[in-house]
Amino acid sequence: MRVMVMVKATPDSEAGIMPSNELLEAMGRYNEELVDAGIMKGGDGLHPSSKAKRIGFEGARRMVIDGPFTETKELVAGYWIWEVRDMEEAVEWVKRCPNPMTGYSEIEIRPLFEMSDFANEMTPDVEAIHNRVRDRTAK
Repeated sequence: MRVMVMVKATPDSEAGIMPSNELLEAMGRYNEELVDAGIMKGGDGLHPSSKAKRIGFEGARRMVIDGPFTETKELVAGYWIWEVRDMEEAVEWVKRCPNPMTGYSEIEIRPLFEMSDFANEMTPDVEAIHNRVRDRTAK
């Protein structure tokens, strides 16, 4: 099962306050454990939403919305992509994570869709397109 593990933003991360050397070291060791266990497939920290853009869609119309975005508790400050047995394994790994922020913080785990989740909707033509994209983007 693939999951996206999202570190939620805080007022400090949105203010651009950088983590301490100690936290960077602890997170680096944690990431090494994830890689050594074959769990971590990717991940990065994100700049504050003041450097972000959102694109709104309404029919054929596109609207560019400049950051910062106000609902800090709904923003993501970083993420991992993990391959785990099940949600319980993902939870156990997150419990081992150093607190990614100073003070209170949250990490959210969301399962990623797999092609099999769309089996009832997938036609052979659509599946062929998705397979081509997957093959071209696989690392």
